[in-house]
Amino acid sequence: MPTPPVFPDAPARAPGRSGVERAAQPARGAAAKGARAPKGRQTRAAILDAALGLASQMGLEGLSIGALAEVTQMSKSGVFAHFGSREELQISVVHEYHARFEQEVFFPAMNEPRGLPRLHALFEHWVRRVSVELDSGCIYISGAVDFDDRPGPVRDALATMVRAWHAALERAIRLAVDAGQLRADTDTEQMLFEIHGLILALHHDARFLRNPGVLDRARRGFERLLAHYRPVDAAAATAASPTPTPAPAPAPPAPTPALRARRAVRTAAR
Repeated sequence: MPTPPVFPDAPARAPGRSGVERAAQPARGAAAKGARAPKGRQTRAAILDAALGLASQMGLEGLSIGALAEVTQMSKSGVFAHFGSREELQISVVHEYHARFEQEVFFPAMNEPRGLPRLHALFEHWVRRVSVELDSGCIYISGAVDFDDRPGPVRDALATMVRAWHAALERAIRLAVDAGQLRADTDTEQMLFEIHGLILALHHDARFLRNPGVLDRARRGFERLLAHYRPVDAAAATAASPTPTPAPAPAPPAPTPALRARRAVRTAAR
């Protein structure tokens, strides 16, 4: 069984380069394995690629050795020799999906500076990933529906991958807070919850309801979220605050009788 990949705390550099910040070398997708791989590994990669396609259409629960043998035009024993059991096949598909998710969503965003540019890139690449999965489906989302109440290794593998992704997002939020680009009192878990909610709403309304314009709605929702958590700029706050109305000048005191008499004498003498 392959080692589950994790999202490392990678600096802004191309994927595949090692560094102190990289806690673990991420697993490569089976599709990325070179032609020099042994024939057995090539066959396993081809089976896994077909299994990922099936799981995207039918869900992990619909995946079976028999269905995969039919799609790949192999014998059941041939498929079984590479995975051993349906459960191992399902877990391998989860890991492969996660590896491809890393390559398409996580690593490209690592080229952006830490803070809001990186957080924005993570969300944008996630939206693009969802947009190309509308005709197939997201294994993270469909797997959660299939295995939310079914304890076991497959559920554990799914939960581990999703938590790893959430941890990477939350770290990006914390870095934006540390950079002063989000408010110091930002609740990172709450912001993560709201970002994830935007993606779930996008997937639901686009895939199930077939509503138009949902990609733009998701992006506008994200911008509103950022606006809510951004620190208030002092100059902007001053400009936005109402200008105080100047107090009216005090009225001159009313003339006394003696003053009125002196004025009348001056007027008569002119």
